[in-house]
Amino acid sequence: MNKIFYMIRVFVVLFIFLYPLNINAQFQGKNLLDSTRSEIYDMGKMWTFDYPPTDYFKKTYNFSPDSFWYKEARLSALRLANYCSASFVSSDGLVMTNHHCARESGPLAQRQGENFNEDGFYAAKLTDERKVPGLYVDQLVKIVDITKTVQSLISADTSKSGDLARRDAAFDKIINMYKAQNDWHDLIIHPIQFYNGAKYALYGYKRYTDIRLIFMPELVIGFYGGDYDNFTYPRYDLDCSFYRVYENGKPLKTDHYFKFSPIGASENESVFVVGNPGRTNRLYTVSDLEFQRDLTLPNIITIINDRLKVMYAYNSKAKNDSITNEIFIFENSKKAINGQIDGLKDPYLMARKAAFERKLQADVSNKPDLSDYAIIWDKIRKENDEARQIYKNYYLFSSREIITGHLLSFAYDLQDYLIKARTNMALSDSMKKELSQTPTVKIMELEKGFLAVYLKELAENFGKDDPIVIKALNGKAPEEAANDLLQATKLNDLNVRADLLKDTTTLKNFNDPLLELARLSRIRYQLASGKYDTIRNQLFGNRNKLGNLLYQLYGTSISPDATSSLRISDGIVKGYAYNGTIAPPQTTFYGMYNRFYSFNKQSPWNLPKRWQNPPAELLPVPLDFVTTNDIIGGNSGSPIINKNREVVGLAFDGNIESLPGNFIYTPDKNRCVGVTSVAMLKALKYIYKAKRLEEELSGK
Repeated sequence: MNKIFYMIRVFVVLFIFLYPLNINAQFQGKNLLDSTRSEIYDMGKMWTFDYPPTDYFKKTYNFSPDSFWYKEARLSALRLANYCSASFVSSDGLVMTNHHCARESGPLAQRQGENFNEDGFYAAKLTDERKVPGLYVDQLVKIVDITKTVQSLISADTSKSGDLARRDAAFDKIINMYKAQNDWHDLIIHPIQFYNGAKYALYGYKRYTDIRLIFMPELVIGFYGGDYDNFTYPRYDLDCSFYRVYENGKPLKTDHYFKFSPIGASENESVFVVGNPGRTNRLYTVSDLEFQRDLTLPNIITIINDRLKVMYAYNSKAKNDSITNEIFIFENSKKAINGQIDGLKDPYLMARKAAFERKLQADVSNKPDLSDYAIIWDKIRKENDEARQIYKNYYLFSSREIITGHLLSFAYDLQDYLIKARTNMALSDSMKKELSQTPTVKIMELEKGFLAVYLKELAENFGKDDPIVIKALNGKAPEEAANDLLQATKLNDLNVRADLLKDTTTLKNFNDPLLELARLSRIRYQLASGKYDTIRNQLFGNRNKLGNLLYQLYGTSISPDATSSLRISDGIVKGYAYNGTIAPPQTTFYGMYNRFYSFNKQSPWNLPKRWQNPPAELLPVPLDFVTTNDIIGGNSGSPIINKNREVVGLAFDGNIESLPGNFIYTPDKNRCVGVTSVAMLKALKYIYKAKRLEEELSGK
């Protein structure tokens, strides 16, 4: 069950961020295109710790952090698992992150009869802190510039592999080289690419694996307003949770942590977000973005919408096996992607992207030693046009569970195995593990719905006369065809799987309707993926050249795209105009109670019993606030700090206007939404009576 929903994240990343293609769409409104100019920070403010913008900070905020300031900020920041940010907030290994990040892992520490989403959790004593199985945090302890090493290894690679494969081979060699060094071999090593390959760094992370839960508020408080209020502002959300890192069975002693500010931040105060933004596409060409707007993202929305219907239908009958959290993830992705589509359809924003592209092209053409590269944009457009022809075959016949469902995806994998292992039929460890397990009834109920909508999508994309559609539907409606396939398949039979484990040669003559469908589909996929890989390598090489051009012309004055690596973003506390009025720089607990009563105490604006009679001292306390900091997915759980490296807030969201931030940063309305440090302290004191935690955060 966890695997199929883990694919949600992989699916969104793969299709949104990795390999955008292109449709030759043209801008409407030539006057707008000609008159619009790009802004200096269209590429954002996600600065690296490799090249911190100290001069810019001094000029903008009259603030000149030294190397010690940057080092302490870096070592105090953390990455929580592979999906969120976090930070140390006490000398005893106390870790702060979002509630919506803790929802992924915190409930793993529940005991029989407990429900953290319903009741929250607080460890009143040190001995009550609960170890969370499988959870880890990473601390960035080493940074090395490896640009010259990567470039020399790529140049020396005489293989016929493409640019991407040669780069990855260079990464592998460098990782192995550093792993052999005493001060690196215990670290988690990640090579990082900046400016599409103009610069490279090697990051060494110290990983802590003994992580214990201390505090989670109730779901209704940590996600107040639910999906209705998600990606909006004003907000009234206590989206925070706390863990502790242990080492050798004891709380970690650390000199690197952010102290908590008891007063938070004031309007127009400069603040900094230190976290791990996932991925942005701001260096992509206009043709790349046109493809996302017209094909890639709308297809993802179709897939999400179809599967949400299945999940809501399942959840309406669920009792103790609710998939509410998974539905939240889907709804969150849906809202985020629709926001990106809206941004890509905004003529003004796209005109700004075109203006930046024209400026870069002009700057390249005006330099004699670079002018030969002026044709790169045309090459990228041509390659994307070729890729468009195979796009549907590539993504609809891939083996991703979120598209096909579990069993058909497994059939695809089996078919791939048969193709690649004609002479050597030894199973991989992952395939052995898959064959040794059987899907639960819960998975099978969802499986039928997922397979039905997948068959529907095949018919919609390829037509009823397509040979694969004919084979899949067999003249029936998608729901009936899916039911027949699942009734007839033996791939969910544990005994059959056990037989296959004993004698893999039987796979060659194994008759199964899902495997038969996979055989047809994978032929088409293999043809498409071969062509796609060629185009992908061409696109990678040309985007690499564009990144080098941009870096040669502008250096680090432009921040590189986010790469799930540690960044520092600057901004100020500031409201903005919206919906014909003004959004305040901060909200208060008064606003939370206004929502509670205005919506007649109904979900998702209901409140737990302990919240319904608050002390008067809590009501005027600032709850959430907005800043102009540049953040995106992955920044969830990032500390918002002031010049003194004190926590003034905790980033948990962006406003609806920030969703185009995947491709452009617009500080006039783009806002980071956070919960204030004051709100966390006062809620712990007045509502949760969490004296031990409140005092630790206060430094008492």
